[in-house]
Amino acid sequence: MRLPGAPAATPPARPTGAELVRSVLASAHSMTVVIDGVRHEVRNLDGGDVLGRLHLHPAAPLAGHPAPLPDDGPPAIRLEFTDIAPTPVRDRVRARVTVLGHLLTPWADEASAPGTTTCVEYGQAVLETARGTSYIGLDELDGAWPDPLATYEAGMLTHLLDDHPELVTLLLRLVRPLPSAAVVRALPLAMDRYGITLRLEERAGHRDVRLPFPSVLDDVDQAGTQIQALLSAARRRSHRNSLPA
Repeated sequence: MRLPGAPAATPPARPTGAELVRSVLASAHSMTVVIDGVRHEVRNLDGGDVLGRLHLHPAAPLAGHPAPLPDDGPPAIRLEFTDIAPTPVRDRVRARVTVLGHLLTPWADEASAPGTTTCVEYGQAVLETARGTSYIGLDELDGAWPDPLATYEAGMLTHLLDDHPELVTLLLRLVRPLPSAAVVRALPLAMDRYGITLRLEERAGHRDVRLPFPSVLDDVDQAGTQIQALLSAARRRSHRNSLPA
């Protein structure tokens, strides 16, 4: 309950939809390419930014009402990406990204190889997360950058969980409202330039909590300092939490 006259709590900062799409594309190791209904599985991305291999063109402006493309027009293409949590949380799918457009140059398996560029007339990107569905236009996508931690996040989270599980328990002291006895496990779910997200798993269901960094990161080299600042703040809290990590 908020006291009269007290300011409303500011929601923790988080990536925009366009930033999240760019981060998923930058860190993807595989994707599904659907061209006129035919599916192709591409598994050799190796974390390379997909947008370095695609040249996205704006859709040609149409006068009046849009007209359907002729049967002999460029084939429809759909690029599908699934963002999976690197830690063994329940419901590991964090986001799904679908890029829709039309293929302007021939597609072959080699088109996904480094050094090869495929031209696509961009329609939109569809981002699906637990927070809902959003649609990203080309201007938004061009104006966004991948998170500086995107390609390092998996290694950082698994290192935290595997080598320092006690620090996850320590971070629970920062969670508000305090975790209840119904929480049976807490795991790191995500990390970005704005902070860390923990998943609190209960016997029935789960909830995610964001712990914002004191300062927004501009570079991965700043991550260690910001994580230590969170841990120092947690140690200063008088609350002791014995929930298992």
